[in-house]
Amino acid sequence: MSDENLLADYRVILTLPVQWGDQDAMQHVNNVVYFRWCESARIEYFGRIGLADRRSADHVGPILASIKCDFRRQLNFPDTIRIGARIAKIGRTSLTMVHRVVSEAQRAVVAEAESTMVVFDYDAGKPHPVPEAMRQAIETVEERKFETG
Repeated sequence: MSDENLLADYRVILTLPVQWGDQDAMQHVNNVVYFRWCESARIEYFGRIGLADRRSADHVGPILASIKCDFRRQLNFPDTIRIGARIAKIGRTSLTMVHRVVSEAQRAVVAEAESTMVVFDYDAGKPHPVPEAMRQAIETVEERKFETG
């Protein structure tokens, strides 16, 4: 199966090289690196929906509430990974994003992650309902409608 098929459900895909320094003493990619890759894909996704512009205008934006990662296979240098990001759920004040990390050398999924972001009012210091403009931008990228709440 090609890595394109493994990422068919993902609208945002980032391609990154595995760096020599990503490996740990066990000579495979260290677990911390996967979280950085998820962060990079998350930022790419947010850029795609124009979130940076809105955050600066109204001081409302996502804050990471949780993240988990399931490691499926070891990954080594040299390799190139493709990491897919998509929104799986939109809650009243939260977004659930899922990630899939695919090794080009192995042509296989090496990790899957899930993160929850809370839309946060940075001035008030508390959660804020998902703005309609954000919801619409996500639905445009995802090419589908989400249930409310």
